[in-house]
Amino acid sequence: MSHPSPTGRESSLAAMSLAALGVVYGDIGTSPLYTLKECLNGHYPLEIIQENVFGMLSLIFWGLILVVSLKYVIIILRADNRGEGGVLSLMALALQKAKPGSRKALLIAAAGIFGAALFYGDSMITPAISVLSALEGIGIVSHTLDPYIIYITIGVLVALFMIQSRGTATVGKLFGPVMLLWFFVLGALGLMQIIKNPGVLAAMNPVHALRFAEYHSVQAFVLLGAVVLALTGAEALYADMGHFGRPAIRRAWFIFVLPSLVLNYFGQGALLLRDPSAIKNPFFLMAPDWGLVPLVVLATVATVIASQAVISGAFSVTKQAIQLGFCPRMNIEHTSETEIGQIYLPQVNWALLVSVIVLVLVAGSSTKLAAAYGFAVTCTMVMTTLLAFMVLGRTLSKARRVVLWFVLSVLFLIDLLLFSANVLKVPDGGWLPLVVGLASFTVMMTWHRGRSLLGDKLHEGELPLAGFIESLEASPPQRVEGVAIFMTGSTDSVPHALLHNLKHNKVLHEQVVFLTVTTADIPFVPRRERVVIRRLGQTFHQIIATYGFKEEPQVPEILAQVEELQPELHFEPMETSYFLSRETIVQGKHPAISRWRGWLFSIMARNSVRATQYFKIPPNRVVEMGTQVEI
Repeated sequence: MSHPSPTGRESSLAAMSLAALGVVYGDIGTSPLYTLKECLNGHYPLEIIQENVFGMLSLIFWGLILVVSLKYVIIILRADNRGEGGVLSLMALALQKAKPGSRKALLIAAAGIFGAALFYGDSMITPAISVLSALEGIGIVSHTLDPYIIYITIGVLVALFMIQSRGTATVGKLFGPVMLLWFFVLGALGLMQIIKNPGVLAAMNPVHALRFAEYHSVQAFVLLGAVVLALTGAEALYADMGHFGRPAIRRAWFIFVLPSLVLNYFGQGALLLRDPSAIKNPFFLMAPDWGLVPLVVLATVATVIASQAVISGAFSVTKQAIQLGFCPRMNIEHTSETEIGQIYLPQVNWALLVSVIVLVLVAGSSTKLAAAYGFAVTCTMVMTTLLAFMVLGRTLSKARRVVLWFVLSVLFLIDLLLFSANVLKVPDGGWLPLVVGLASFTVMMTWHRGRSLLGDKLHEGELPLAGFIESLEASPPQRVEGVAIFMTGSTDSVPHALLHNLKHNKVLHEQVVFLTVTTADIPFVPRRERVVIRRLGQTFHQIIATYGFKEEPQVPEILAQVEELQPELHFEPMETSYFLSRETIVQGKHPAISRWRGWLFSIMARNSVRATQYFKIPPNRVVEMGTQVEI
């Protein structure tokens, strides 16, 4: 067997690192547009003097080192679920060691789902604040266009969301080179200013951050809510690990992203120390006059790329939540014939577009949006660290585990500090992502709880499958030609659809197959492990298909694999019928959950995508058996 040469591996890693620049680092890479301005001139303005500028730069620098570099790039990236990352993957890993249905399992699920739910709040604010802050650079070029910035922003955002259905396969090829140019420009602009005032590099000394916190303790704590703007996008490092791999993400961060960000932030600080009036927009004022217009255009493109990454992330998180049983089935469209991860969810897309437009119209400026930004991000950071305690260190020696937990404890305290500072933003706009997160969390947990109760109700009084098949073979009903496939969530009881078919039609097909589709707590299941076939009788078979939580189940694909494994089982399309149960939820006299949650679950159940469409079952061969269930 031939192995790739070192040169080939290096070129492949370089290509993946370049691609990671375009997707992973779009959010954190556009933070210099607004971060330092908000730190020094936001809701709590600071006097532009060396002590304050050095203090802010030191806080930003050490935030990038401790939170992003140490916590995420070095430590959290180790917590991979078969190569996949993200808070839901981390939750699935933690659940592997928890007893199903236990209080521990419930707390782990709640932490993971709440972290994922808050991502939707972040998905609303990121496109709004990024694109708006980039286009505000127009005001530096000419104030005549100031009244139209909001409308231009909305136009750019509408265009961005309109092209989502076409996918990012073509545009994605440009993301890496464009962001490489963006980071080069970030570093070059900063370096130009640092050369004029190299003393600003002294702010790398953490003493300046500690001294600022000592002399301005209350104000320093409040301003941590603005400092965290430099760290937004850190979760993307972990969430996108499955697309690019740990080495590519680490290399891109330490070689390109971190140096460029540090140079740019310190360059802005050097400019402000020379010209305090530049605080109105220090990022764009670093550029020479001839470069302003190209910089506004490049910044707008970079923010669109950053927004694209967040929108795609919202699609991926929703798909994972559906597979894990925390979200109703939705229509999922694949936008690429080669990349399984490129998907489009129309319902999520249009809901995000409406939310983003409302945000831009209500806020009107990036400064007002910054007040709402950060709360969701820091809360997700806290959830990630909590879950990391449960997952990391399982295979380490006791001494190394103690060291790891000590480091995680320090980082957890930093997370809590950042989160506490952002709690102060709640009255000024931080309530928005909190409300969105709580609403999403409520919907997800209600769906999960409702499905659990529905399963329990359906299981009540069910007949054992093995005994029922024996009785049918001993006293068979009228048999008809063809194959009947009964979709069922249980592997050991008789499907309701079969009982209804026997009761009303009084016939049984020549071949009967019970098909159960399950979701594993890993992102992808190898094809050779996907299908299990059991013979239950002369004409009865059971098929159990297992998919990962990042995969999409497809019944035709399952049946094709079954035919490969057992050629005697043949599913002629026009002779195969699919029987499904469709439950109508009604509230009982003594409901198991509160009435409002029962009402919410009933609405979600009625509006979820039909199993026929979700599992790609041929609709003209489906028979649905309806039943009412009280919960």
